[in-house]
Amino acid sequence: MEHLSLRRRLYDRGLRGLLYLCGLITCALLVFLIAYVFYRGLGGITWEFLSTQKSYINQTDGILPNILNTLYIILFSMVIVLPLGVGAAIYLTEYAVNRRLAAVLEFATETLTGIPSIIFGLVGMLFFNQLLGFGYGILAGGLTLVVMILPTIVRTTQESLKTVPQAYREGALGLGAGKWRMVRTVVLPNAVDGIVTGCILAVGRIVGESAALLFTAGMGSVVNSLWDALTTSSGTLSVALYVYANEHADVAAALAIAAILMVITLAINVAATLAGKALKKKQ
Repeated sequence: MEHLSLRRRLYDRGLRGLLYLCGLITCALLVFLIAYVFYRGLGGITWEFLSTQKSYINQTDGILPNILNTLYIILFSMVIVLPLGVGAAIYLTEYAVNRRLAAVLEFATETLTGIPSIIFGLVGMLFFNQLLGFGYGILAGGLTLVVMILPTIVRTTQESLKTVPQAYREGALGLGAGKWRMVRTVVLPNAVDGIVTGCILAVGRIVGESAALLFTAGMGSVVNSLWDALTTSSGTLSVALYVYANEHADVAAALAIAAILMVITLAINVAATLAGKALKKKQ
């Protein structure tokens, strides 16, 4: 018995050590990637690079239009997808009576999650750009991204809503609150963390997406207002990174853009996390 107990303890410790090793390797790879990009990219970031646009006449590089287009498409996509995604998750979790219909909708969202982004880009180009006549711009690119990130928002919000204890719902209803008031004042505040997580994942995919936007938003690098950018070819930072790395073979500029993308993503994630905590504390 003592021999078996010793073997079991050694086995458990071995597995625990293996899990720690896997986690350490994953963290080390992440730190190495971030450090390498910053090490190679920060040196190429200058004020001129950030505040001007590319000029073939003056032979200068600038990514101000791409920074603005990235912020435009994040704002446009999130304004549309957040109400749709959170609303769909609330319906599926709190209101859906027909479980077959709910199962079909959940299967559809899971299926959309696994479709390659290039397929979304081709379908978006055919539907938004050509069939509806939107042309290249933030409008077509943003709507394509809405379809891409909608499943992420729906699934993360739905799973977060399911973690709210049923006793909270029963207590609110028992005190006389209506269904919507119960959802709005009890369920949603306790599911804020999951909604914020979904937003962070969605923003990360928007910022890093290039394949779909090449076909829908275009590669334009001219400073435009949000209104003009809706129907004007507008390349985001990820598209600019692709163009500099593949079309111009300018690795230094590509790495500088990659570092800027990381900074923007980190800043948006921190802002979303702080906003979620403030909202939860307010509730």
